[in-house]
Amino acid sequence: MIRHTLLAGVTAGAMALSFPLAAQQVPDDLTTMPEVPEGYTPATTPWGDPDFRGIWPLNDVAELPVNRPAQYGDRFWKTPEEIASEQGRVEQLEEAYEAEDEDGTIGLGHWIEYQAGSRRTSMVVSSQDGQLPDFTEEGIHRSSLMRASWVTGQTFDWVTDFDSWDRCITRGFPASMFPFRYNNGIRIFQSPGYVVIALEMLGTRIIPVAGQGEEWPAGVDGYFGNSRGRWVDGNTLEVVTDHIKPGASVLNVATRGVPSGNTIPMSESASVTERFHMVGPDTITYEMHYSDPVVWEDDFTLRYNWSRDDDYEFFEYACHEGNVQVRNYITADRTKREQEYARGAMVDEIDPDAGPPPAMDPASRGTQNRNTQGD
Repeated sequence: MIRHTLLAGVTAGAMALSFPLAAQQVPDDLTTMPEVPEGYTPATTPWGDPDFRGIWPLNDVAELPVNRPAQYGDRFWKTPEEIASEQGRVEQLEEAYEAEDEDGTIGLGHWIEYQAGSRRTSMVVSSQDGQLPDFTEEGIHRSSLMRASWVTGQTFDWVTDFDSWDRCITRGFPASMFPFRYNNGIRIFQSPGYVVIALEMLGTRIIPVAGQGEEWPAGVDGYFGNSRGRWVDGNTLEVVTDHIKPGASVLNVATRGVPSGNTIPMSESASVTERFHMVGPDTITYEMHYSDPVVWEDDFTLRYNWSRDDDYEFFEYACHEGNVQVRNYITADRTKREQEYARGAMVDEIDPDAGPPPAMDPASRGTQNRNTQGD
């Protein structure tokens, strides 16, 4: 599932101005971010827990970036005029969908369509500039050693030259809790003592609540980590996760506004605190606080809304089926280097029996743009 397509479409009925104002919570001062409202009391399950069961696809926030684009300055919110200017694009794309339907040529437009029009300018709410903090020196170093199909200029000799997402293992955590361009479905199941979050793309989280979970012993980790949940104020699920297995990028490059390369590192010190606030019958405000002092100069918090859509249907994410791209990348890259050697452009001949060791120091090429996070 390498070199993921980044085209997208927009459904016209999804403009933010059609969202309930309470869900958007747009203040008069667009440079301020209000607190999450706490007044809503959700229904309860038969055993008495707040009832979060349902389907919560992330399509309506697929255009919301993590880092704020410079055009919005220090504003957390777009102006009404900026939202209105998006309507032309929405209508144009809807016409394209109709043409696909009429011609019987349904393709990428429908495959990865999403809803757009959020009034928010970024997911980052922990800083006025709407930007993720900088890496520490150690974070820069660890990023330079990560490898992925998204990294420009690196070579490919073995499966370890690809990240866990390239290899259909996992998007990682907390990356899996943020939108991509397709397969954005999230479904919540509950049973006494547990909340289960089923992800349409690669994975399921099982979260013990009400004291059911125990912290894992030292040396034990997992890509989704060790999560323990508790109910707060009758409308919020708070989940603390540690023991997260390093390796996958903390945030995926295909989530808008994330630094390039899919090479955001994680140390063993990383911890995540999530708060799932039910703020209305069909809205959850998801808030994620991330801490990893080895990699980042400061903690940060991301926040965005989930919208219920129980008519949404999960599509099979058959990432492993026909995933020939890992071999294709290796074969094509070795062939390219053999041709460069034949032309005298390379000093060292390519060993046709080369195994897992990379053919070059991963910090020597393709990392010059990763000394900082980038845009």
